[in-house]
Amino acid sequence: MLVAVDTGGTKTLIASFLDDGTIDTRYKFPTPPHTDDYVRVLQQELHSHFGNKAVDAIVVALPGIVKDGVAVWCNNLKWKNFDAASALKGVLGDAPVFIENDANLAGLAETRQLKDIPALSLYVTISTGIGSGIITDGIIHPALRYSEIGRSLVEYDGHVREWETFASGKAIYTIYGKYARDIKSKRTWHQVADRISRGFLATIPVLQPDVIIIGGSIGTYFSSYGTDLKGILKEHLPDHIPLPKIVQAKHPEEAVIYGCYYYAVDALAAR
Repeated sequence: MLVAVDTGGTKTLIASFLDDGTIDTRYKFPTPPHTDDYVRVLQQELHSHFGNKAVDAIVVALPGIVKDGVAVWCNNLKWKNFDAASALKGVLGDAPVFIENDANLAGLAETRQLKDIPALSLYVTISTGIGSGIITDGIIHPALRYSEIGRSLVEYDGHVREWETFASGKAIYTIYGKYARDIKSKRTWHQVADRISRGFLATIPVLQPDVIIIGGSIGTYFSSYGTDLKGILKEHLPDHIPLPKIVQAKHPEEAVIYGCYYYAVDALAAR
């Protein structure tokens, strides 16, 4: 059995996978704002649900830069230099604990589930913030695993701003006073598409991905803005820069836990 932990800014999802990759059980709890409380609650949940089961590995996804098991910075949780690997070592006996960035894991899962694995895919999660996973030939790119696409600097409304400050789910709610599920206006969705396009217009010429996969809570509503987004990008990209294929994530809000599964399988095979 493999255990996945998707740590979000407001809630944490725990799921277990059977050997064939199907989800066996899942549980949620509010993400504590402080790391000590997070570790304590997570340990309690893991012991409660899996303490008497044979667990092969645990993968913990964190919403920030992760280096050698340490969350250097989690922007929305304001966690800094959180040594998650040490804090959770041995939580379920001998089961190894792997720590990775959540968007990297989501990108891994969504890329592995494509019909054909592209040379380079760019996964972008648009939720509370904007995160990214750059996947090359079906694995997390080792040199670009610390990329933070949401912090890309883009000129918007006459100011140089971080992309996620005006295009994330949090920003959309602040600007329009509505969650994505409540937006019905085509004009508003066109404006959202324009906001989202700005970061892609800066990123596509640099990475030139074969496929862009959009997930997260805003990814759930891709059908409301996807056509407009593609049109804006096609209009503004230079002629010699091809427009990548742009698709909605198969599991917009569960991609991370599936990524945990693929990551664990790969890590155990390499041991």
